[in-house]
Amino acid sequence: MKPSTELFKLIKSLTKSEKRFFKLSSSLQSGEKNYLKIFDFIERQSGYDEAELKKAFENETFIKHLPSEKNHLYKLILKSLRSYYSEQSINSTLKQEIKNVEILYNKALYKECEKFVSRAKQTAKKYEKFYYWFELISWEKRLLESAYESGVFSTDLDKLVEEEEMVIAKLRNLAEYTIIYSKINLIFRSGGFTRNEKERKVVEDIANYHLIKGKNTALSSKAASICYYIKGLCAATNRNYDDSFQFFNRTREILDDNPLIKLDTGGRYVMTLFHLLRCHIDSGEFDEAKKLIEEIRELQSKKGFNSTDISVRIFSNSYYHEVVLLHSLGEFQKSVELIPTIEKQQENYRDKVSKEMEVLLTYNKAYSYFGVGDYKKALQHLNEVLNDNEQNLRQDVYSFARLFNLVIHYELENYDFLDYVIKSTNRYLSKHERDYEIENVCIKHIRKLAKTPTAVNRLEIFEKMHEDLSELLKDHNERVVLEYFNIAAWVDSKINKCSFEESIRNSLS
Repeated sequence: MKPSTELFKLIKSLTKSEKRFFKLSSSLQSGEKNYLKIFDFIERQSGYDEAELKKAFENETFIKHLPSEKNHLYKLILKSLRSYYSEQSINSTLKQEIKNVEILYNKALYKECEKFVSRAKQTAKKYEKFYYWFELISWEKRLLESAYESGVFSTDLDKLVEEEEMVIAKLRNLAEYTIIYSKINLIFRSGGFTRNEKERKVVEDIANYHLIKGKNTALSSKAASICYYIKGLCAATNRNYDDSFQFFNRTREILDDNPLIKLDTGGRYVMTLFHLLRCHIDSGEFDEAKKLIEEIRELQSKKGFNSTDISVRIFSNSYYHEVVLLHSLGEFQKSVELIPTIEKQQENYRDKVSKEMEVLLTYNKAYSYFGVGDYKKALQHLNEVLNDNEQNLRQDVYSFARLFNLVIHYELENYDFLDYVIKSTNRYLSKHERDYEIENVCIKHIRKLAKTPTAVNRLEIFEKMHEDLSELLKDHNERVVLEYFNIAAWVDSKINKCSFEESIRNSLS
């Protein structure tokens, strides 16, 4: 069995400050610390090699039971991280406070306990941490029983019960919004956009759900932010960028108006900005898009946005959108020049970049090289996408990548191979529920182009292709292809005998 790399990944994820804290914590313990030897050795490795580790300590007794030593070290690192972040996360702070409440209550120090409950409840209230708020009310009720037993009846039980019912209602309301979000997020993550009438019906049902469509249905600021985020996603899946911008902008306003909740939901705030960024790009508001990219990147130095998770999101999404922006402007050379920077960051973050973003970044590397006419490199990166066996994630990318693949092979003059690829593409598309006629039209014309030897006849095919595409692209749903590959600009470049870059820039003027 292949040795587990979990400990290696955890150690490599630690920052300098986290490592220093772990070492200081360990120095306070007495006795032999074999786990530190393992820690130091793994920290120096560029890739996990257990055989190398065993050989280095072959004369040590502890190496005979390495699995248990590794497990012990893993738990110690997590314990150290819990201590390190105990006051940096509001969830950790509330957990600590509730633990203090329990300790004081068990020692019958009720007055002191009451102070901790009151203080923690105010924190839970400010951050809309309804679960902890509910638990603290339960402790208040227990303290109330103790007070009654002591003959103290100053606390209003009815008021406390009323507060408990209010908190339960807000908790249930927030939970329901979270469930709805999961449903629309599944469609967005699996397909990017609605691909057929069935999916459009699902999105429509979500958009018309009473908690989403109704007024004043959100019982808290946190629920309201999720509500508008859901509205934004519903509009985005149908590529309605005007409505999407309005809804995501409202999400941003709610979080900006509630800075404590904004800090606690930093990930959603960042993704809200990225959705707004996409709206700017697709609406041709390129200057606003550039400003927003810089604004998002500046967040990494601010409290609440400097975790590894959010840093990875900011890196991957900001570079993805910057490349998309450059493609929209027809500045493919600039996007190619960004690739080394992107790949260096990908290496720094190793496997922390999500699979979705890896696919999107790889696809857009292919598009960048295509834009400058380096079709071999474009094919190399596109093959990385096509050879992936992912069955559920971003099927929009995998599908349109096949159409893009045909164009690249045409540019490489792989005419004989194109016939095979076209058959393979048709088989793939027939297995997926998609109602885009534009795919069929493009495949039909590319097949004709591959079988046509003379430039004059090819020009006629391109002109007919342009005519058919112009008609189809009047349909909002068919225009989705332009999000992945500007097939219209490519056809125009062939008719007007100019580069793909020039064709896109000409369409903007």
